[in-house]
Amino acid sequence: MGFFDRISEGLSRSRDKFKESMNVLLDRGPDLDEEFWDGLEETLILSDIGGQAAFRIVENLRDEATRKALPDAYAVLDALNDQIASTFAEGGQDVLGGEQAVVLFVGINGTGKTTTVGKIAKEASDAGRHVLLGSADTFRAAAIEQLEVWAGRAGVEMVTRERGSDPASVCYDTIERAEATGADLVLIDTAGRLHTSDDLMRELQKVVGVVRKRANAPVYTVLVIDATTGQNGLAQAREFDRALDLDALIVTKLDGTAKGGIALAISHELGLPIIKVGVGEAIDDLRDFDAPSFARAFVGAFDERE
Repeated sequence: MGFFDRISEGLSRSRDKFKESMNVLLDRGPDLDEEFWDGLEETLILSDIGGQAAFRIVENLRDEATRKALPDAYAVLDALNDQIASTFAEGGQDVLGGEQAVVLFVGINGTGKTTTVGKIAKEASDAGRHVLLGSADTFRAAAIEQLEVWAGRAGVEMVTRERGSDPASVCYDTIERAEATGADLVLIDTAGRLHTSDDLMRELQKVVGVVRKRANAPVYTVLVIDATTGQNGLAQAREFDRALDLDALIVTKLDGTAKGGIALAISHELGLPIIKVGVGEAIDDLRDFDAPSFARAFVGAFDERE
């Protein structure tokens, strides 16, 4: 199944929520008056796209409607896909793009972070890259065991230490091992951190700082966010970005929520590219992000003849 088909299936609940609100707006008629524009912005916000992104999208559509003399609301909706796609932050190709890299994965508990690291390791190893895993989540024995299973599936080495070890020292050892073995992609799983805990965030800052100072390869810090958390996910992302200066996002569990618009809210507000999205449990349900396909799957089709 191609990306669009899989993401379209995964975003069905989010799309249904958006279309339901839009159809209520369209029932009043297709005129491009202030009521329509206000209603469109409100609908985007209620779809978890966020105030900043919604305002930009509507302002750009208003400008386009004037420049191109768009006749009605349906013509505006035809242009909505492109506006949503262009509102996502661009970039992120270097993180997993094939060059030597050290990637730290951060996020709160329950986002699917460890599974995401494992899936990426398998994909990269299958593509011929020399991958090394580091398990810096030393607080949860289950996390270490889970990553060991993925290391076995991917056929890659994993560096870990006994439960309760200093996470920063595990990261240091992982980079030492990567240099000794010639690994070109180092993936480090960190312990889940509540963004509201100052002590835990400071510890994570220490981990990231050690990696950035020790690694000779480029270091990227990637936040794994659970789409089902909606606007709380945006609050999480703000705090992680403030503390760690994030490089990119991975959005998981898009198939289980009507809040898929949060992916756009976070990407746009924080200027962070999305590099992967999770639309299911299977190993091939973690997909490279494609903004135009996401936009088409999120909005769906509106036909005045229906």
